Amino acid sequence: MGRLSGGAGAAVNGATAPAPAAMAVHMWSNGPGPALVPRDGVLVIGVATAAGAGRDLARRAIRLALPQAMAHCSGLAPERIALRCAPGRAPRLLLGGEGGAEAGLSISHEDGLSLAAVNLHGAVGVDLMRAQDLHDLPDWRQLAIDYLGMAVAKALADVAPGGRALAFARAWTAREAELKCRGLALSEWTPLAPACRRIGLALPAGLSGTLALPA
Repeated sequence: MGRLSGGAGAAVNGATAPAPAAMAVHMWSNGPGPALVPRDGVLVIGVATAAGAGRDLARRAIRLALPQAMAHCSGLAPERIALRCAPGRAPRLLLGGEGGAEAGLSISHEDGLSLAAVNLHGAVGVDLMRAQDLHDLPDWRQLAIDYLGMAVAKALADVAPGGRALAFARAWTAREAELKCRGLALSEWTPLAPACRRIGLALPAGLSGTLALPA
């Protein structure tokens, strides 16, 4: 993914140091293709869905793929990997079945693609967003102020119009991924003490995704 240039990029991403290299997304269909190896205990799995397929189908697709993918990289049988989902609660991933080790898990959906991020060593957050023409989102400035903070809103206003949609998506996914990593719901802007590191995801053009891990 491209970065914003100059100071605006740092402000939009909330970073004061160069961003780490983008994290690969392992696309899963009936199998993973090349070897599926976590990076420092972290793995991001993608499942493509038909455009307009709807959230229910996307949820089913990622929930079917996740145990298979984790079985492939862990050596456990798929039936020894338990995925527990309850309305209003973060999903849980148990390696070794009930009573087994629990891995950090976060899931995000966008039309055409679903992501699942797994951290074998702790919490994780992931968020995915398709950059949309901000002419279709006329209140983007107020949304940025309300949910991303004044500094990010000002930085977005300084971005050239042609790059602003992707910059907005990048800033939004960074915020949501961090909140998920902390176990918090999306809410209006409140400054948070630094506790997470955020890593961009390598995604097709027009999509932005962020992975958040404990600092």
